Amino acid sequence: MQPTTEIPLPTLARPRRAAGRPRRADAGSPGDSDQIRADILRAALAEFGDKGLAGARIEAIAAATGASKRMIYYYFRSKDGLYLAALEASYAQVRATERQLELDAMAPQQGMRRLVEVMFDHHLNNENYIRLVMSENINRARHLARSQMIRELNRPTIELLGKVYQRGVATGAFRAGLEATDLHASIAALNFFNVSNRHTFGLIFDRDTSAPAYIAQRRESIVDMVLRYVAAP
Repeated sequence: MQPTTEIPLPTLARPRRAAGRPRRADAGSPGDSDQIRADILRAALAEFGDKGLAGARIEAIAAATGASKRMIYYYFRSKDGLYLAALEASYAQVRATERQLELDAMAPQQGMRRLVEVMFDHHLNNENYIRLVMSENINRARHLARSQMIRELNRPTIELLGKVYQRGVATGAFRAGLEATDLHASIAALNFFNVSNRHTFGLIFDRDTSAPAYIAQRRESIVDMVLRYVAAP
């Protein structure tokens, strides 16, 4: 459950169950092709997030979508190609969520707060994204290094954060001397750990990390840490 202050965010839907579903035709209209590709990516994100690249099975992804293995290979060429596409799609979703914010209309402190809240909520609601990124780090980003779009895809988030930060410096709300990419790394680290380590952290320190009160407290604590860090003395 989420804190009551959360604004609903777009999330990747859970793949539909395959029981009783007929196989899809291997070709169709462009609109059908887009939907089939999107469904395959959703199922792939769940499968790769749950089992990693090595453990994931194309058969399971096909069963979850009603697509044939031949259709999956037609769209993505290989298992590695599908894995990379799922990685790119998961990053694209985060960035699309951020682009929906109208931060220019907000005071710098409010804009910074919203950026942190949005990242917190997205990561909390998309554990498969976290698991997929963890898996790719275990692989030293060797698959993501083949992406032709990943750097350009993520550049806008640094520009967005940088604009909010610089407006805060100009108004005297934020201290000068911080760098946007470094600030993004700190914000991402706090929100990433909140999901990546919640099971071990909850077990070791006897915390119910799924409890609404715990989630609300962690959300506000992370926001407070970031705002105190950037605040002018």
